[in-house]
Amino acid sequence: MEANLIPMDITDRKLLNLIQGPFPMVEQPFLKLGEEVGISEQEVLGRLTELKRQNVLRQISAIFDTRRLGYKTTLVAMALEPGNLHQAAMEINKHPGVSHNYAREGSYYNLWFTLAVPPEHDLEATANYMGRKTNSLETRIMPTIRFFKIGVNFDMVKETGSSFNFNPDGFDKGEAESWNTPVPVTDEEKNAIREMQEDLPLIPRPFNPIADRLGLTITEMFSLGQDFQERRIMRRYSAVLHHRRSGFRANAMIVWKVPQERSEEVGMLMAAHNAVTHCYERPTFPDWPYTHFTMVHATTPEGCEQFNQEISDATGITERLVLYSTREYKKTRVRYFVKDYDDYQESEQSEQPGAIATA
Repeated sequence: MEANLIPMDITDRKLLNLIQGPFPMVEQPFLKLGEEVGISEQEVLGRLTELKRQNVLRQISAIFDTRRLGYKTTLVAMALEPGNLHQAAMEINKHPGVSHNYAREGSYYNLWFTLAVPPEHDLEATANYMGRKTNSLETRIMPTIRFFKIGVNFDMVKETGSSFNFNPDGFDKGEAESWNTPVPVTDEEKNAIREMQEDLPLIPRPFNPIADRLGLTITEMFSLGQDFQERRIMRRYSAVLHHRRSGFRANAMIVWKVPQERSEEVGMLMAAHNAVTHCYERPTFPDWPYTHFTMVHATTPEGCEQFNQEISDATGITERLVLYSTREYKKTRVRYFVKDYDDYQESEQSEQPGAIATA
C-alpha cells in the first residue's frame, strides 16, 4: 500500500460509489448520503475529508458539456525527446483547457493530452503553438469524429470498472447534430457555471455559499441546475476520484484499426464493456491507421490485458496498440469562462511571427 494511505473500509467504498453517481442536489447532501449508508452527516463529512486529504477524492463539482457551451476540443498526441518530456508536460499544463495530460508508452507519441478552447480561439493554432513551445518532434491533433461512450465510474466495493454508457451523440443523426450545436448562455448563467464548476466545500450545506454569491435562493439555484441539465449544458454533479489512489493502478488507452463499414457496430460493442470508460472514433493518418480509442482501468496491468482481449473477442478486431500511462501530469475538469484563456492567448500571440513587443 502507498505511504500515508489509510485502508478504506466498506463504508468508505460505498460512499465513493454514491458520490460518483449523480451527487444529490439538495440542501444537505451529506445528510442524505449518510442516510443511504447508515451513518451520520458528520461521519460522512469526516470520511470524505480524510479521503480528500489522501487525494483519493479529487473534487465534487458540476460536469458541463464542452461542445454545448461552444468550446472546441481535441485530443493531442505529441512525440517528445524523453529528456524533454517532463518539462514539456509542465508547459502544456499551464493552459486552462488542458484537463488530462499523460505520458504513455507503446507508440512513437509519448505525451497525450486533451485540449479545449473558447469559441473565439483557434484550437489548431493553440496546439501548434504548444508544439513549438515544447520543441516537440511532432504534434498530432486527433479530434473526435464520434462519441460512443463517456462514463467514468469505478465500483469501489467490487473493485471493478462500472462505467455507465453515457453517449452524448446518441445514434440518431438529428440528436448528434443537436449535441454539437452550442447553446446560448447569458452572462448570469456564465457566472453560475463559474461557481458550479468549482469544488464543493465539505460542509453540511455546501450549495448555500454558491447560491449566496449568485444572489439566488437555494431553491432558485437548484432550479437553475435542473434547467442546465434539461438544456444538456450540464450533465450532473459528480465526484472525480484519483484512480491510482483508489486502487485502479493500471490504465491503458487501446487504439483499434476498425474497417469503416463496421465503425458504428464496433463502437457500440466496445462501449458496452463495463471496463471501458471512454470510447471515441478519431481520424486516421498515413502513419496512424487506428480509428477507435478505448480507455480501460484495472487494479493491475493483467486486468487491462484481460479487458483488451475481451474487447477483441467481442468485436473480432485484432489490430491494435495498447498504450499504458506511465505518469499522470494532470487530471481535472475543464474550467469555463475564466480569464486564464485570454491570458494564455496573449502569450501565444506575442510569439507569433511579426508580433510587436510592447513595453
